[in-house]
Amino acid sequence: MPKLKVAVLMGGDSSEREISLWTGEQILKALDPARYEVFPLDTATDKNIVSRPMVGSSMTYTTESGTAVVTGLAQLPLVDPETRPDVVLIALHGPGGEDGTIQGMLELLNLPYTGSKVLASALAMDKAMTKRVLTAGGVRMPRDVTLRSPSDPRLADLPTLGLPVVVKPNTQGSTIGMSIVREESEFAEAFDKAFRYDSVVIVEQYIAGTEISAPIIGNDELEILPIVEIVPQKGFYDYEAKYTPGKTDEFCPARIASSVTNEARSLARLSHELLGCRGMSRTDMIVDQEGKPWVLEVNTIPGMTPLSILPLAASVAGYSFSGLLDRLIELALEK
Repeated sequence: MPKLKVAVLMGGDSSEREISLWTGEQILKALDPARYEVFPLDTATDKNIVSRPMVGSSMTYTTESGTAVVTGLAQLPLVDPETRPDVVLIALHGPGGEDGTIQGMLELLNLPYTGSKVLASALAMDKAMTKRVLTAGGVRMPRDVTLRSPSDPRLADLPTLGLPVVVKPNTQGSTIGMSIVREESEFAEAFDKAFRYDSVVIVEQYIAGTEISAPIIGNDELEILPIVEIVPQKGFYDYEAKYTPGKTDEFCPARIASSVTNEARSLARLSHELLGCRGMSRTDMIVDQEGKPWVLEVNTIPGMTPLSILPLAASVAGYSFSGLLDRLIELALEK
């Protein structure tokens, strides 16, 4: 049986480039060389994957199931019917990777790809639109005010949220550009930071409690993976806490009551379905002091680094990392 040609899109030019490269490298190491012929592509350059050989040359990786030679995409034109990949595995994060743009290109090329389609990707990446869709569908989310400039007239609505609040760019991930404002004097710095990354900024009611995340895999039939509890050492799950070993403790399954687990699972399923996600998603939530889960956001391309939540939950559910990738590829090829 011939091997499947798998193109792995990674890198890109968003603020999450380095995380995408890290995710992509983990995927390259885990894909079974007996089943797949793998072609990596840094979409920002189409030439060079940071700290790796030029695309078009070969790379040798020690994988979970042996040694694999990974060939550059220069030898795999996406539009050539003789050499085009059988499936595209998207390992991109942030704008240009999980906002529907790359998905639209792949739709035009009629190439199967992992994860959600164009609309769900665009909705989930836009936090303001996510809130409109999910709250209309009955999902509990923090109240917010959306601003389009540091002098937006809607600044007058901020007192209704109280303090503290979370200030964050509308279309960034990995908590990039995010601040927790506890005093009015901190707003100027928080706005300056957030508006550096986006022309739209969300100011959101701060919910104190336990941070959890509920990953899902599947298309029509959904598998809700065990919920992960996230405990950052310094109390804020920021970029450093997410991607620095030892900065965050994770518990899977989460140490929450079964009734809370059930509600969180229901909210994750509802959020996934309302946005129209496919393949995979990860719904991040806060469980408040009364035991009520609040949905914060939905991620359609969760990270796949050694510190990431989806692979951890999948491993507790019985998937090896390579087995998880096999499943995501199967879902991408499903009609």
